[in-house]
Amino acid sequence: MLTDLPLDQLRTYRSAQTRPDDFTAFWDETLADAARHDLDVRATEVETGLTTLTTFDVSFRGFGGEEIRAWLRVPAGASGPLPTVVQYIGYGGGRGHVLENLVWASAGFAHLVMDTRGQGAKWAVGDTADSGPAGPSVPGVMTRGIADPATYYYRRLYTDAVRAVDAARALPQVDADRIAVLGASQGGGLALAVAGLRDDLAAAVAYVPFLCDFPRSTRITDDHPYREIADYLATHRDQVERVHHTLSYFDGVTLAALATAPALISVALMDPVCPPSSVFGAANAYAGPCEVLTWDYNGHEGGGPFDDARALEFLRENVDR
Repeated sequence: MLTDLPLDQLRTYRSAQTRPDDFTAFWDETLADAARHDLDVRATEVETGLTTLTTFDVSFRGFGGEEIRAWLRVPAGASGPLPTVVQYIGYGGGRGHVLENLVWASAGFAHLVMDTRGQGAKWAVGDTADSGPAGPSVPGVMTRGIADPATYYYRRLYTDAVRAVDAARALPQVDADRIAVLGASQGGGLALAVAGLRDDLAAAVAYVPFLCDFPRSTRITDDHPYREIADYLATHRDQVERVHHTLSYFDGVTLAALATAPALISVALMDPVCPPSSVFGAANAYAGPCEVLTWDYNGHEGGGPFDDARALEFLRENVDR
């Protein structure tokens, strides 16, 4: 069943999210602080048994100079810098097994898959710890450090995601002028965030993105992970304004309004996890050219391989040129 507004209303929907006055300063200072740390990019080839792809175990320094892991996959025998996809992973997952996620390198791209700090135990394995501050939180990461933007978990993760593009650019297999970011759900939210925080991307792809339009999403869906925030505020009744102030720095709506790279965003009208209005809130705020794929009868799986098929065409049009 439909989980949100009718499609004609979604196409014109505008989020009520507002940008804090110090939004730009907050992110400029956060990224400048991260840039004080050497990227220290390291790549070691690993044996996979595959004959068509070559894979490297990569590490680089993200937020606070902390080590972040990644996989780099490239077509076997490829020479010269390649158009590149930097991918971010959905909630609860990590970079996964070395034999997973082979589409983009098989299509001829260099493919960097960033691990997700403190996640990677729910559906895809991860190898990166999170050293953020302690404090009351609901199980999961949505409320970790949420009392202050400076301590919020996603400040660290968004910074890692921005730095992953820098790490990709430092690799000899990557063409620094032809990099796209891509992800689904949480990964889609990260792709939108990075598109808003960088001005040097060739494209951004976000399938059914999470982390968008927090004022609405936290109130109209009972599904996790947004439910973690509702559970926290059901206990911390006096912190509603404070929590939403924190979230405004990390909202896909406010970040999309800064993004100029061509974007492809997918939305599923029966998605109970990421309400369609939240996705349209980000898409309708997107500053650059933005194509929206709409799936009428799908939930949080979105378009599945149909998303990938259109994304491959989109990446060929905008990155593999």
